[in-house]
Amino acid sequence: MNLRRYSKKKGFLKLIRKEYLIEKGFFTLAMVMIATVLLMFAFVVIESLPAFGHSGFFNFLVGLRWSPDMNIFGIFPMIVGSILTTAISLIIAVPMSVSCAIYLEEMAPAKLKDYFKPVIQTLAGIPSVIYGFFGLTLIAPIIRNIFGGSGFSILTASVVLALMILPTIISLSQDAIKSVPNQFREASFGLGSTQWQCIKYIILPTALPGIITAVILGMGRAVGETLAVLMLAGNVSVIPSSLASPIRTLTSNIALEMGYATGIHYSALFATGVILFMVIMVLMIVSTLCSK
Repeated sequence: MNLRRYSKKKGFLKLIRKEYLIEKGFFTLAMVMIATVLLMFAFVVIESLPAFGHSGFFNFLVGLRWSPDMNIFGIFPMIVGSILTTAISLIIAVPMSVSCAIYLEEMAPAKLKDYFKPVIQTLAGIPSVIYGFFGLTLIAPIIRNIFGGSGFSILTASVVLALMILPTIISLSQDAIKSVPNQFREASFGLGSTQWQCIKYIILPTALPGIITAVILGMGRAVGETLAVLMLAGNVSVIPSSLASPIRTLTSNIALEMGYATGIHYSALFATGVILFMVIMVLMIVSTLCSK
């Protein structure tokens, strides 16, 4: 009897020790991830210090001219370009994404929903260069014929960006709508609500924090996109005068010039990365706060 109790106690202690080791292992991995992000940020900041010392942080941020040959570095036109392309892509993508998520979760037959899911996943997995080719061959000529210009513009890049962020917003919005308890729907229908009234007054307000998080994460994808924007935006570092004007974004600026940059120019591209890093961090913090 004592031997049996001893073996049970020994087995219990082994289980406790195993759980302790697993917990510490997960904690260590989490700390490694945090340390990696901090090291990346520290590295980018250190490499950018010569540029900030040369131009000054404020002048670098609001300067209107980017001329590496003359050691003049101002990224304000690129900040405007990034903001405009992201904002326009969200204006296009958010209504489509949320409407699609509502239809799939609340109205679509089960079979149709099963067909749509792999299509959305496929959209999320398409490489950005394919989206760029699609924009070059189809979207840019349409924009050129309607608005004039070369077709490489804010609007062209924004339309393709909207297509790229659709899967992210749709999938996360679906999850938010799916998380609304069925009791809410049953209570609404029990009070005589129509399906649309239930969606408008019960489901959407309840799922709103999750939908906002989906939009912010889609915004982060749009801000950080490089290749498709590089192929479609025109890459001119000026403040645009219309939707048909070419622009250059922060990410495309780094991708265009990092291959041959040296000295202060090289440091200025890292400084551009610092600004981009800060924008992404702010978006992630806002997303975390909205999800609570």
